[in-house]
Parts: sequence; structure tokens; C-alpha cells
Amino acid sequence: MAGDWIVGDANREDAAVRLFCFAHAGGGSALFRGWEKLLSPEVDVCPVVLPGRESRIREMPFNRMEQLVGPLYEALREHVDRPFAFFGHSMGAAVAWEMARKFSAGPSDGPIILFVSGRRAPHLPTRRRLFSDLPDEQLMAELGKLNGTPTEVMGQRNLLKLFLPGLRADFELNERHTPLPGPELSCPVSALCGDADPEVDPDEIAAWRNATTGGFTQRVFGGDHFYLKGPRPEVLQAVQEDLDRVILAHPAR
Repeated sequence: MAGDWIVGDANREDAAVRLFCFAHAGGGSALFRGWEKLLSPEVDVCPVVLPGRESRIREMPFNRMEQLVGPLYEALREHVDRPFAFFGHSMGAAVAWEMARKFSAGPSDGPIILFVSGRRAPHLPTRRRLFSDLPDEQLMAELGKLNGTPTEVMGQRNLLKLFLPGLRADFELNERHTPLPGPELSCPVSALCGDADPEVDPDEIAAWRNATTGGFTQRVFGGDHFYLKGPRPEVLQAVQEDLDRVILAHPAR
């Protein structure tokens, strides 16, 4: 059911735009907590929770993008009765891009804008060792370096091991991803990253301009791979500015 996938209202009649948000490997709605307070009331923030995390921890996670896209599309399409946008961070950027292409190929309009964060453009190969192949201890050590897992969780090895199967599946989905068959995007793409991100550099973020025939903007913020945690007002201000610009061009359907 769609309600299993989306945290939040996702049916607000007063919303001018719905912003579907996809987190990093192993992440869920927690990354986007507080966004609704920093964005305009016209924006319906809809974090998407994939199987294998948070309230869906007991469900089998997907480890291939081609397995995920169909069920996720079915879950979201009843909520696109007005202009909508996608935001994806790290692995979530790849998911958001594929979903943007899936909706653009469907009978309804595609997203009015795609936000991608902390991930190389989809046509670029990874330049680091694959996390999905690492032994448990090495994988946990790499997670600690990324600064995305709460310290209290990193300090509880037994608890962390409960999440490792889902994390491995996510890393495998992300690392093995190659673009699926589908149309080229025509919506604007807004790409964001941290200036000290070990996972992606500004040139790899800039390559997202080749993922659309529409407009492209790039912003670099101070911080590491999880520069957007907090949430940070300056990041949300940039998201709001881009949304305001495209909302004006796309009145409610």
C-alpha cells in the first residue's frame, strides 16, 4: 500500500507542490525531519521509506534498481494530482532520477524539478571500493567515516548488525546501478553537494547537467557527505528558491 511508502500527509489539498524525498543507503524519513518547518507551507514534504528500514525494517529490501522502480511508481502515482518534485540524497539521488524518468514516460506529467544531492551523475562509474562487498567490520568502519550514522548507533555493534543486511542491499542497488531504459529528462535538475564530501566532487556533481535537456543549477555547501543534516536552513533556502521558480511556471493541475 502507498501508505507504507510515504511518511507524512501526501494528501494535503492546500499544497502547491509535493516534494517526494529519498534518503541515502540505509536511510529513511529521519534525514528529512524538520524540512516542513523550513520550507513554505505550500510544499508538502513527503519522505519515502523503502523496505528494510524504519517502520519497514522487517521487509525484504531491494538490491536492484529494476526491482524497485515498478512497485515504487505504483505507490506514488496516486499522489501526483498536482505539481510534484523529487529530492534524492546519495543512493536516493539515483532512485529519484529513475523515478523522474519513469513518471516522464507515463501518461501523466513528470516532475517539475529534480533535486540530486551527494552522488555522481548516473552515467559516471564509481571511483571507490564497493561497500557491498566489504566484511562486516570493514563496512561498519566505512559507515563511521561517512558521518551519517548516529554516534549512539555506531557504538552499539549488535544493534548496528541488525541493519547490515538492508545496508548491503542498498549499497548493492546503488553500486550496481546503470541507467534503465527510459526517456531523457526535460525537467530542470538542481544538484547539491558538500565541499568536503569524500564520495563525490563538484565535477561529478556538475555532470548531472548531461542528465536533462532542461535547466541545470549547481550549489556547493560547506560540509561532508551529510552536509544537509540538521536540517540546515541555507540548504532548504536553496531548495525553496528553485521550487518557487518552477512552481510559477506550473500552476496546479
